[in-house]
Amino acid sequence: MEQLGDAYGGRRWEGRDPRRVFAGATLCVVGALAVVFGLLVVTTPVGGWLGASDLRAAEKLAGTLGGLGIPAMFLGVVAVLPSSRRENVGVLVGAGLCLVGVALFQVAYPERWTTGAETLAFETAMAYFLGAALAFWFVFTAMASFRTRNNPQGMVRLELTRRGESKTVTVSREEYQRYAAAIRSDGGESEQVIRELESRAGLRSERDSDDADGPS
Repeated sequence: MEQLGDAYGGRRWEGRDPRRVFAGATLCVVGALAVVFGLLVVTTPVGGWLGASDLRAAEKLAGTLGGLGIPAMFLGVVAVLPSSRRENVGVLVGAGLCLVGVALFQVAYPERWTTGAETLAFETAMAYFLGAALAFWFVFTAMASFRTRNNPQGMVRLELTRRGESKTVTVSREEYQRYAAAIRSDGGESEQVIRELESRAGLRSERDSDDADGPS
């Protein structure tokens, strides 16, 4: 079971690998810069400086930079936030589909984009759209769950696990605040809070089992 002190306090950030946080922040910055440069390539002389002298080459370079920058930002956000494995995998799959779209764009533009016998514009757009939508959804869920954990509103659901048995307890905002205050004052190991939550979830603690069995 996750430490209650980690769920209620700022300690959720303390155990995170600083290298992952730094890598995620770097990905966000690089992705944002790629999108900005993509816009500059088609609106300023930057494209010529990068070897894209004609309009078609500039558009292809801009589309590539923007197409790579957006999934990079998604990956950076989910790397920085305390996200679940499901959210990480979801963003990775979405980013992979975006890369498929970028690869198709490289093949299709401009000769096979909207003209010719075999155009790839639709396939390229669909691959990129599905990937971006999937990645955005899991980034959104990671951000929403992180905000809920740090700024609870209404009811809060807590999952407790004892000897492989898991139960979910729903507590009010007032109870949440009371538990949070007790755990912070007790260093994250409040026996009274744990017993109360286990009792509400219908889980028997090891100490309760020992007391019921009696001395051997």
